[in-house]
Amino acid sequence: MENNNSVKNSEQKEVYFVGGGLASLAGAVYLIRDCGVEGKNIHILEGLPLLGGSNDGAGDAVNGFICRGGRMLNEETYENTWELLSHIPSLDRPGLSVCDEILEFDHANPTHANARLIDKDGEILDVMSMGFNTADRMALGKLMITPEQKIERLRILDWFAQTPHFFETNFWYMWQTTFAFQKWSSLIEFKRYMQRMVFEFSRIQTLEGVTRTPYNQYDSIILPMKVFLEEKGVDFSLKCSVNDLDFADGDGITVTAIHYEDAHGKGVITLGKKDLCIATNGSMTDNATLGSYNSPAPFIPENPLSGSFWRNIATKKEGLGNPEAFFGKPEESNWESFTVTLKGNKFLKMIEKYSRNKPGSGALMTFKDSSWLMSIVVAKQPHFKNQPEDTTIFWGYGLYTDKLGDFVKKPMRDCTGQELLTELLYHLHMEDEKDEILSTVVNVIPCMMPYIISMFQPRAIADRPQVVPAGSTNFAMISQFVEIPEDMVFTEEFSIRAARIAVYTLMGIPKKIAPVTPHHFDVRTLMKAINTSYR
Repeated sequence: MENNNSVKNSEQKEVYFVGGGLASLAGAVYLIRDCGVEGKNIHILEGLPLLGGSNDGAGDAVNGFICRGGRMLNEETYENTWELLSHIPSLDRPGLSVCDEILEFDHANPTHANARLIDKDGEILDVMSMGFNTADRMALGKLMITPEQKIERLRILDWFAQTPHFFETNFWYMWQTTFAFQKWSSLIEFKRYMQRMVFEFSRIQTLEGVTRTPYNQYDSIILPMKVFLEEKGVDFSLKCSVNDLDFADGDGITVTAIHYEDAHGKGVITLGKKDLCIATNGSMTDNATLGSYNSPAPFIPENPLSGSFWRNIATKKEGLGNPEAFFGKPEESNWESFTVTLKGNKFLKMIEKYSRNKPGSGALMTFKDSSWLMSIVVAKQPHFKNQPEDTTIFWGYGLYTDKLGDFVKKPMRDCTGQELLTELLYHLHMEDEKDEILSTVVNVIPCMMPYIISMFQPRAIADRPQVVPAGSTNFAMISQFVEIPEDMVFTEEFSIRAARIAVYTLMGIPKKIAPVTPHHFDVRTLMKAINTSYR
């Protein structure tokens, strides 16, 4: 009966999603599954030629493969993610859901990193101890009980100014590189990660809590969702950039028109009285650029697509957030990744022997003394559906792209793919095999991302808008730049939770959204964390 009412209420309603990332795809699934909206009435407008947003994975064995990043999942905290993916059929395993497929793969290939931190001498460090002193522990403990309202706009380094030793601990190097924090990142976000992931604190040295997908996130998550939605008749418009919205006059927030540009030129979509607009108001991969084996990836932070869109609409209505807090300092919000494609498995076998981890069983290997703070991770092969058996790949990234390399005396952002790989070989102390390893290279593709951790920028609570702003009648925002109390950005769960909130609120659906699991209130988890801090 409830579902029939939903169908009746949604009759003739058109829903427009700005952006084709995970949140929009999730929102479309919720509209179809829980609200009775027909697929033909759902429209997803994406500026890029491919869906998936920051969940990507592309390439081939001839030109090389590329992942701009790799999203790590987590079984204990991704409450809405697993529920959603349990309703998406696997493309490869008839009868299984995508959720079943991922968890079955992960349980069969558990993570247990044996080479989490490596020093300048190439020695794998013993990281069972977090390395805290009393002042470090007291500062962390005080942070955990301090309300967010009292730490607005503060950076992590502001909080630990009286105990700079904190930034030399094993914990900081591991936590920082696992989640890509900088010392100048938001203290609020750091605290939320500590609360949300407190049960990972006691096993951060092995990253056992990381849940891996069978392939890259595009092949494993985005593609099955895309196929599901296509079969439901959802309308996808690619290479269609939305740059502005019109709002009705008055105090409320009602979208009346969507301004876009595609191959045919500029256009306007006029919204009817029942229509909805759900927009991605910011993307971490705005202005991402690619290089090659012989050329660096250019750093071009100007005019970010989604950031500019957000700026345009935020000037028109109160309550739509402050994009300048996030898209105003690309020198603070960038890092660079690189994907290496190789013929054969010689180099991966060398890494396996060195790290004592077979491909897919380890996690990040961080070179803590690297001036770029470089890390690499070797996934289980193949990592792409179209990856041949005789081809192997791995991924890496560096947090400090403006610093000179320790061996290649250039800033990371100015390095070619060959130079990035060369720097890595010296950190692994495999320079004697350099020529032999380089002879197996198909490509090394650098990727510069000016805004990849922009959602970690120091902020006031009001800088991130509510998913459905106060006074909205037909508008919501879904991205890593909206405010969801207690949840942590830079995760699949945040995108999916935002989409579910947006759809259920605008559609008036009284269904429950899976709450944030309060691990930081669990006594046993807290005791483990406290014990770990004294290891």
